[in-house]
Amino acid sequence: MIINKGTIALGLIVGSAVGAALGVLFAPDKGSNTRAYIKDESLNVVDVIKKDASVLKEGLTASAKAGKAKFNKEFGIAANKASHKADDLIDLIEKGLGVLKEKNKNFQNS
Repeated sequence: MIINKGTIALGLIVGSAVGAALGVLFAPDKGSNTRAYIKDESLNVVDVIKKDASVLKEGLTASAKAGKAKFNKEFGIAANKASHKADDLIDLIEKGLGVLKEKNKNFQNS
C-alpha cells in the first residue's frame, strides 16, 4: 500500500473520530469536561488538516512549476529544431527556384 499525505490525513481524521467516540462512551469525567475535551480535540484535528492541506498545496505548486519549466524547455528545443528545419527547407526551395529561373532564361533565349 502506498502511504501518502492524503492517507495519513484520513487516518488522523478517522482515528480522532474513533477516539472521541470511545472517550464519550467510557468517560469517567463530567459531561462538561468531556465536551470541552472533544472540542479541543476537534480543534486539534482541524489544525492538523489545515497543516496537511498547506503542505499538499506547496507540493502541488512545486510540482506544477517543475512541470511547467520542463514543458517550456522541451517546447523551446522543439521550436528551435523546427526553425532549423524550416531554414533548410527554404534553402532547398531557393535552390530549386534558381534552377527553374536558369531553365526559364535558357528557354527564353532559345
